[in-house]
Amino acid sequence: METTGRAGATASRDGREPGVVGGKALDGSRPVDGYLLASFPWYGLDQSFAGPRWLMQVGTSADGTVEHGALGHGDAPTLKASLPMADPAPDAQRFAVVVTLAHRPVRSSADGTGVLDATSESSAAWLAGSGLLSCTWPQRMERSLRQDWLEQQTAIAWELADDLSGPAWSTLTLPVDGVPTPFRYRESEYGWVLAGSAQGAHLGAYGRGMSAYGLAFAVVRDITAYQG
Repeated sequence: METTGRAGATASRDGREPGVVGGKALDGSRPVDGYLLASFPWYGLDQSFAGPRWLMQVGTSADGTVEHGALGHGDAPTLKASLPMADPAPDAQRFAVVVTLAHRPVRSSADGTGVLDATSESSAAWLAGSGLLSCTWPQRMERSLRQDWLEQQTAIAWELADDLSGPAWSTLTLPVDGVPTPFRYRESEYGWVLAGSAQGAHLGAYGRGMSAYGLAFAVVRDITAYQG
C-alpha cells in the first residue's frame, strides 16, 4: 500500500494545519499553496453542504510532488486538550473530512533505490482511517497508555484498509459529481470511514456526528473557498 507522505494527510490534534498560526503559514506561504500545486483534482462535499469548509494539509513525496490532501467540512475536530479528563460528547463535533489521493502506478522512488506501490482504494482507506484516529482518540485513557492504544488502533486500521472485501466493510453508493459511485464503508465507536475511486483520484472520507449516508462528493472548482 502506498504510504508516501502519509503524515501529511491529517490535521494536527487541535484541528489546525501543522505549521499554521492565525491562518498564516509559519514559512510565509499560504496554506492553499500546496493544494494549487497538485496535478489531480481535489474532491470535497458538493454544494448541498452549506456549512463551514476548511483546509487541512497536503502530503508530498520525497521530491515534493503533491500526492494527497484533505479538506474539512463542518466543525474542525479537536481533542479539547484544556479538558484532559473529559471525552467530547458524541454529538459535540459534526465533521466530515474528504481525502483525495492521486492515481499513481507502480514507480521508482525519488532516490531511485526502491519501488513504490501503486495507489489504490486501500491507500485512501488507510489515510482516512488514520485521520479519524488522529482526532478521536479517548481522553479518559491514562496518558501512559495512550501511545500503546494509538499504535494498536493504527495497526488495526492498516489491516482493515488492506482487506476492503472483508466482513468489516459494507458497500455504500454515493454520488460523485452526480454519478452513483460505490464505496467501501465501515463504522466504529469513533466515527465512520469510507473509500472509493473517482475520475482522476482515489477518495477516502471520515467523519463523526454527520451521517455518511447523505453525503455527495464533487470536484472542487475553487479551492480558495476553503481558506475560511
